[in-house]
Amino acid sequence: MNALPEKSVDLIFADPPYNLQLGGDLTRPDQSRVDAVNDEWDKFASFQAYDEFTRNWMTAARRILKDTGAIWVIGSYHNIFRVGATLQDLGYWIMNDVVWRKSNP
Repeated sequence: MNALPEKSVDLIFADPPYNLQLGGDLTRPDQSRVDAVNDEWDKFASFQAYDEFTRNWMTAARRILKDTGAIWVIGSYHNIFRVGATLQDLGYWIMNDVVWRKSNP
């Protein structure tokens, strides 16, 4: 993102790490199993480290996003509230939340 000019992007669609911090299996409310990520790139030492990571990429995104642009961020119940708070802290306006129940593994 650092190579892109300021205010040059109309839409950012981001799917950042969810910081799942899995200690076991992850299931949906209907008890169906989720094939979740358990890779190193999704592990953070603390919530503070995750929040700092999130703030850094969102600040970079803010720089390249046009004033009339939009940002969509994919998340789970594990991280989306932290993501939303960071968006608001950085001056983004949250228009709406979209909930999508992913039914495939």
